[in-house]
Amino acid sequence: MKEVVAEIIPVNATAEKSWVAVYCDLLKARLTFLVLLTTAVGFYLASRGSVDSLLMFHTLLGTALLASGASALNQLLERQHDAKMTRTETRPLPSGRLKPETVLIFGGVCAVAGMIYLALAVNTLTSLLGAVTLVSYVFVYTPLKRVTSLNTAIGAIPGALPPLMGWTAVRNEVTAEGWALFAILFFWQLPHFLAIAWIYREDYAKAGYVMLPLRDPEGLRTSRQAVSHTLGLLPISLVPFLLKMVGLTYFFGALVLGLIFLWYAIRFSREVTVSRARQLFFVSIIYLPLLLVLMVFDKITN
Repeated sequence: MKEVVAEIIPVNATAEKSWVAVYCDLLKARLTFLVLLTTAVGFYLASRGSVDSLLMFHTLLGTALLASGASALNQLLERQHDAKMTRTETRPLPSGRLKPETVLIFGGVCAVAGMIYLALAVNTLTSLLGAVTLVSYVFVYTPLKRVTSLNTAIGAIPGALPPLMGWTAVRNEVTAEGWALFAILFFWQLPHFLAIAWIYREDYAKAGYVMLPLRDPEGLRTSRQAVSHTLGLLPISLVPFLLKMVGLTYFFGALVLGLIFLWYAIRFSREVTVSRARQLFFVSIIYLPLLLVLMVFDKITN
């Protein structure tokens, strides 16, 4: 019976989606877009005077290859667990749309090509940061999701490196300004992912992932950490102003956005429900693009 089902699934799945849609799922298109967006902002802020469009193109192309490879390899390692969760069971591998061998080759080629491309077309430092992003995401964060609830904080490291890569692509050095961009992305991810983990805690339990909400059935630790990390993000988001990367418009805009974000985290802590977690999640995905727009709009030209 299992063999018959395995044969039927790919046929039906392929009929439902085009190969373009399948590969968009494999590459986690929305996540990859966010990676490229934050990389581009880091690149723009690091640029003195006019932006080197060709160098930006090389940076984004290499980063896109690297991010695509990392997403594919991540799904390859998690395919059996993804099959157990409602939110991920239709991904290319658990649904049978793609074979593991295909994903391994595709992911490996993209990841290696991305690192080599960044080294040759951008600079070695950016390529090394890309390699750290790949290794920490695929080979550290991915397996730790089944070991410790600290995986969220550890996974925030590779998620925060893209804007730093954009910065080093221009400056070819790691500076305080680059680290400020890294810190903003790092702290933003924590309440964002805690909200997701609370919403899908039953799904994560079925897949065997060790998320904080599963060790915290009442949600006290989860909600408190959401508040504390959002509170930590507030002053960190103002550091670009202190470093004279941006002006007063950014300062006041970041302050208002941070207070709104914090208020929704506090509401979640007062009423730990899926509804409040979903509100916090939506506020988080509105907060970041608006903050990045403010950075770009109010950049101080050096």
